[in-house]
Amino acid sequence: MNNTIFIIGIFSAVVSLIGTMVGAFIGVSIKNPTEKLLGTLLSIATGIIISIIFLELIPDSIEHIGFFKTLIVIVIGIAIIYLVDRMIKIANDSNQISATRINHTKVAILMALGLMMHNFPEGIIMGFGFVKGSGLGVKMSILISIHDIPEGIAIAAPLIAAGKNPFKILWYSFLVAFPTVIGAWLGIIMNNISTAFLGYSIAFASGIMIYVAFGQMLPESNELNKSYSNAMWIIIGIIFGFVMINLF
Repeated sequence: MNNTIFIIGIFSAVVSLIGTMVGAFIGVSIKNPTEKLLGTLLSIATGIIISIIFLELIPDSIEHIGFFKTLIVIVIGIAIIYLVDRMIKIANDSNQISATRINHTKVAILMALGLMMHNFPEGIIMGFGFVKGSGLGVKMSILISIHDIPEGIAIAAPLIAAGKNPFKILWYSFLVAFPTVIGAWLGIIMNNISTAFLGYSIAFASGIMIYVAFGQMLPESNELNKSYSNAMWIIIGIIFGFVMINLF
């Protein structure tokens, strides 16, 4: 069994990381992007994240723990990430780095926290799939990998705007995706876990991502792309996210 767990763990690790890394690679492949292009990418990423939150994460959480518990945990997640945001702002007030770059970096950090919290239960679900049957586990790994491509783009967009090195962006994307691997191993080893735990984890991740999407990504995209077309790009992102969720 130990050898089986090791082999399955390695496989899930590789597959689960591919999607996020592909998305991040698409983001960093754009050479010398203008502020308008960066704003457009961030708008599309915002729309995708909104779709993931309201069409996938929140319904999943409600299914596991019910509406009121989901609502309470979402509010807790928003409150905690708000405090983290305030602490980052206080730390940056005395920093001499460009305020614009600081804002883009902050958006990336907060988004990474939300996606890491999302990826962990996602990995657990993948691990359960391997325990229930190897075919199911392989299928779920592939689907999760495809699903994570737009998340990789969402991570890369604010980091590109902050002027980060492409190799650093890919490395950060790898770190954000890695909780999926940890979750997959736990799902395999534990074999069974409370559905309530999954519900609480997903709701908490939803709260973080709601704050980041509406309190950080949306204002940043509007700042970069000062145009009415920005709203249309967000809508396109929402539609794209909706299609990805329902097809894959």
